[in-house]
Order: sequence, then structure tokens, then C-alpha cells
Amino acid sequence: MSNKLFVGNLSFNTTEADLNTAFSAHGTVTETNLMMDRETGRPRGFGFITMSSGEEAQKAIEAMNGKDMDGRALTVNVAKPREARPAGDRRY
Repeated sequence: MSNKLFVGNLSFNTTEADLNTAFSAHGTVTETNLMMDRETGRPRGFGFITMSSGEEAQKAIEAMNGKDMDGRALTVNVAKPREARPAGDRRY
């Protein structure tokens, strides 16, 4: 099992430190990434946690999926590889 987890449905008030603290109760967190909007600099409502082993990742999924954090029920599952997107011109 992969040890990188997707964490969704995050409150915009949740910080990387908050995520790190919550997940470290279930194992060793090696990396925390909260995704931010490029234009506004505000959180996008999801992030990624990397645990030190697959077993710890599974424990974290079981403990944290559906758990309330900052008034939101978290969605926690194994992170999927990013899909390749075609490089086209981006018109705004």
C-alpha cells in the first residue's frame, strides 16, 4: 500500500500544522502539503499527507476518514497518481 494520502473536504482555516498534528497521532508524518490556489494564495480545501509506512497510512485512513476537523468531515484515502493533462494553450 502507498503511504501517501489524499485529505479532502478541509476547512479553509485548516493549516499544514493542524494536519500534521492530527495525523501524527496515528504514525510518523514525513510530509504535509496543503494545496493553495495560485492566484489568491488561499487554501483549495485539500492536501496530501505522507506517512512513514503503508501500515501507518492504513491506520490513519481508518482513524481519520469521516472524522470532524474544523467543522468538516474529512475524506481520507490513498492518493492516486496525478493524471497527465495535455499541454494546450490556456486562454482566459
